Amino acid sequence: MASVSIKGTKNGLLVTLGQGELASLLAELEERLSGTASFFKGGQVALQVGQRQLSVEEIGHIKALLAQNEVALETVISEAPGTRAAARHLGLETKRSPRTEPRPERRAEEDFAEPFVPLRAGLSRGEFGEGALVRCTLRSGQVIRHPGHVVVIGDVNAGAEVIAGGDIVIWGRLRGTVHAGAAGDDQAIVCALDLAPTQLRIGKRIARPPEGKPRRRSIPEIAFVQEGRIIVRSWKASR
Repeated sequence: MASVSIKGTKNGLLVTLGQGELASLLAELEERLSGTASFFKGGQVALQVGQRQLSVEEIGHIKALLAQNEVALETVISEAPGTRAAARHLGLETKRSPRTEPRPERRAEEDFAEPFVPLRAGLSRGEFGEGALVRCTLRSGQVIRHPGHVVVIGDVNAGAEVIAGGDIVIWGRLRGTVHAGAAGDDQAIVCALDLAPTQLRIGKRIARPPEGKPRRRSIPEIAFVQEGRIIVRSWKASR
């Protein structure tokens, strides 16, 4: 089980450090950030450390590590007064952990200062959850990045790309490249009315259509990770 959690939210990235030695946790964090650098680039981070005591030097090291991967540490969420004081010394915002300062009307990860990435033209934020709705056909060269779920009402043509922290649903033909669960979530799924991507990624898994295989009649399909590999089934079939 991973000791570092990276969650994309509508307002940024929430990085949670679990149990273990700090050096090992930071090595894991760096590996995960560098593995999906294009998705995280330009993001803002809230770091949740629970009761862990961190010094000014240690927080400064984490801040520098994130900056090397082109993301900015903005907020430290901690139950430890000393950790919050060290973060403030570096000019960072601080918050108490949800357990010690419950806010039932909002989740802690929704309380960041700035959005992770702005929604681009053709996108609207849904009323529920952290999804983005795209009402257009994506053409070659167009890229959509969003930290939550993405629904495209239209086609994703070859050369277009959709990168999401959560699930991806294409209400049309998928011919381009998609990456669901881009923050490392192997539980994410990809659905399309006609699933024939150039490349399909879920978490760290990658799949490509077999070369030279004739196209079958298009049917709605769902792709997901099972036993370490990407499986594609009819949308009607149960998982």
